[in-house]
Amino acid sequence: MNVENHIESLGVPDIKLSGLQIWIHSREFPEREDFWDSNWLNATAHCGAKNASVWVNGSILRNSEIADWLVALEKLNETISGEANLNTLESELSVKLKAEQLGGISIEVEITPDPFTQRHSFEFEIDQSYLNGLIASCRKVLLRFPIIGNS
Repeated sequence: MNVENHIESLGVPDIKLSGLQIWIHSREFPEREDFWDSNWLNATAHCGAKNASVWVNGSILRNSEIADWLVALEKLNETISGEANLNTLESELSVKLKAEQLGGISIEVEITPDPFTQRHSFEFEIDQSYLNGLIASCRKVLLRFPIIGNS
């Protein structure tokens, strides 16, 4: 499949941050009502830069992980210090944002379709003005897929 056609079929990403794009498709177990099973999300993630392109998909994220990331992003946006990391239980995707001098934010994305045989990492730089859009995107995902149950 042509990569450009694949991107077009996915539509607008739910979360976009520099070279990282994440599409949230559905709950993995929509019929479940417990915290553990009901909050897994089917997603596609892509990260690319300078002739490199890595795709992952499946139930690689939990909405509770996005909620935790949102809290950290809001704090980073308010203080412009520290880090805001998307830490996932699955090893296909992680995102680390770190405040740098003069309002800069460094981004490290680790992404792999096969955690047993591959490792891919990307580094990007943004300024703090991009945080508001990222925060809004995370909130939209959580409105579509609210956390079910208590941890």
